[in-house]
Amino acid sequence: MDIVVKGRKTEVPERFRKHVAEKLKLDKIQKLDGKVISLDVEVSKEPNPRQADRCDRVEITLHSRGPVIRAEAAAADPYAALDLATGKLEARLRKQHEKRYNRRGPGRLSAAEVPDVVPGVAQLNANGETAAEEAAAAVPTTMIGSLEVQGEGPLVVREKNHVAAPMSLDQALYEMELVGHDFYLFIDSDTKEASVVYRRHAYDYGVIHLRTDPLAESEVGGAGGALGG
Repeated sequence: MDIVVKGRKTEVPERFRKHVAEKLKLDKIQKLDGKVISLDVEVSKEPNPRQADRCDRVEITLHSRGPVIRAEAAAADPYAALDLATGKLEARLRKQHEKRYNRRGPGRLSAAEVPDVVPGVAQLNANGETAAEEAAAAVPTTMIGSLEVQGEGPLVVREKNHVAAPMSLDQALYEMELVGHDFYLFIDSDTKEASVVYRRHAYDYGVIHLRTDPLAESEVGGAGGALGG
């Protein structure tokens, strides 16, 4: 298994690279997931001095033959951020391992039941943080138009592209739990259309299906025909 350490708009010292190799115990990770191919560790730095206590961010992405597992954390230095992100990654790996184990037997669990079985998982919030981490990471929130912005800015917009295979609603819920997000965009294997599953309250979930409006398509075509005539 390969570990790739890279910096986003910042230099990564050799000392930190060695620390990553020591912190991410390969034998422990492979014991929880024997299909791991590689680990990507990305380090970034927040230049805003108002966020000095969260200026260093570490994001760990685990690629395997199964679903991608991601964990990230921010702290006053990259070493502390790495410790927090590693803890989250191991918690999600244990959750995946427990899910895989229970799916083999007659007592198969749903995604909503996993936190009741895996020790410690119920104490994590939607971002994979403990209550203490969440309180320490609290920053002021303001509204800019219809957007909610944390901290003093600047407003940063990130765009990501993903290749997705169609999946069932149950699988989408499972993968949302693994990446630690409040929502998950996927292609429904039944309808072949884009859908979003999201977290509502506690361990309740909702799902939104996007379907093309045939009337809207006909109106566009009709208007074009009228103008052409």
